[in-house]
Amino acid sequence: MKAMILAAGRGERMRPLTDHTPKPLLAVGGKPLIVWHIENLARAGFTELVINHAHLGERIEAALGDGRRWGVTIRYSAEGEPLETAGGIAKALPLLGDGPFLVVNGDIHTYYDFARARAVAAAMAEDPAYVAHLVLTDNPPHHAQGDFALVEGFCRLEGARLTYAGIGVYRPERFGHILPGTRAALGPLIRAWIAGGGVRGEHLRARWVDVGTPDRLAALDRALRLCHKGGPD
Repeated sequence: MKAMILAAGRGERMRPLTDHTPKPLLAVGGKPLIVWHIENLARAGFTELVINHAHLGERIEAALGDGRRWGVTIRYSAEGEPLETAGGIAKALPLLGDGPFLVVNGDIHTYYDFARARAVAAAMAEDPAYVAHLVLTDNPPHHAQGDFALVEGFCRLEGARLTYAGIGVYRPERFGHILPGTRAALGPLIRAWIAGGGVRGEHLRARWVDVGTPDRLAALDRALRLCHKGGPD
């Protein structure tokens, strides 16, 4: 099973930090955001990673290389101009294989156990109607309205909502209609799949942070450094 880390965003809300550093390379707790993902994915047994990039993408490739220092292989999908989430996935399909794959937003920090995605992929392989699996989390203050409801393991458009955590397992054929190089958002696709009853999910209760602003980046950095010193989590 392969995993894709989304790293093509411009990071407008993070400026001026992202004027010269791509957002996934911004450091928290002593290492770049994207390295936390790579290490966690490697521990979960993922050895084949795909990373897309656009803004300052050459710096991402220079910083991470081929991934061998973490015991993984990294392949890159260079976009030039950002294609949004679904467009980026569609362009990377030739690198992702024929089976369900894991997608992780590069601008989050989480202690989610990525090994869970393997059981999800196995279940998807047995059930063609199971088209996607979303990880949802409690609504943060900056997104109090949430995204989707979770009812008996299925994602719904109506009900008490949770926030999409930027972690999902998807079938490659669900992106096959998007022409490579075309901009396309993921949200409308997910909502259509949910309306059709084919999306399941889970409620993440571990640490999760959407690192979308300099203030949230700084707060996460302080929390991680305090945790590493033996302070409260």
